[in-house]
Amino acid sequence: MEQTTLAALSAFALVSSITPGPNNMMLMASGANFGLRRTVPHALGVGFGFTLMIILVGVGLMGLFDLFPVLGTVLKVVSVVYLLWLAWKIANAAAPDTKTGARSKPMTFFQAVLFQWVNPKAWSMALTAIALYAPDRNFGAVLLVAVVFGIINLPSTSLWAVMGQVLRGWLSSPARLRAFNWTMAALLVGSLALLI
Repeated sequence: MEQTTLAALSAFALVSSITPGPNNMMLMASGANFGLRRTVPHALGVGFGFTLMIILVGVGLMGLFDLFPVLGTVLKVVSVVYLLWLAWKIANAAAPDTKTGARSKPMTFFQAVLFQWVNPKAWSMALTAIALYAPDRNFGAVLLVAVVFGIINLPSTSLWAVMGQVLRGWLSSPARLRAFNWTMAALLVGSLALLI
């Protein structure tokens, strides 16, 4: 890959990874609700899961969407339903120190890996990255795209968890936390409108 193409890929990876979307909204909410340390598995799962997704899309899944366009529609429906459910969970998340016994838990590494498969922004990013930067789907080119995204994606998305952590003190008020969670849920739902 030429240097100019690599620079363009890196810029695309940065812009698409750091801008708001389902992963970033959820990481910010997790950082605010659970703190940075408890959000680390979620952030690592996003980075690993998305990098794996790019590889799998590049080596064959993209071909399935070419052969069976209805898969795109099915994916959108499943993604929308799942993201609406997650938005509901975020909106109604209790503070982690609540005395009611009902404690929310952050997303696990494995849940975050799996989440990539129903995240419309992740699909859009992976399909676009492969189409633009590994159009022949050569394994070496696919792997390079995945590595570039892997290097750029994790710190970019983790920044959102850090922002949530920074807001944590301000969100110590139950009313502010509730308003924040509802705002994050609304932004998560709003991100769907931009992606579908």
